[in-house]
Amino acid sequence: MCEANAYLVKENTETLIMESVDLVEPEGEGSWRLVGIFGDQKIVKARIRGMNLVDHKILFEE
Repeated sequence: MCEANAYLVKENTETLIMESVDLVEPEGEGSWRLVGIFGDQKIVKARIRGMNLVDHKILFEE
């Protein structure tokens, strides 16, 4: 599988936002739309801090 989990990093702590993210798209200024493998969606108002696709992680920060 190629999907990743999305996390919000705050004070060096990673909090899971969404599992099995298949698509990340810009959704207006400073926001991202995350779409899961089953079609579930979530809007995240944050910036991308980094991605580690080997570890299947997408990191966001406010």
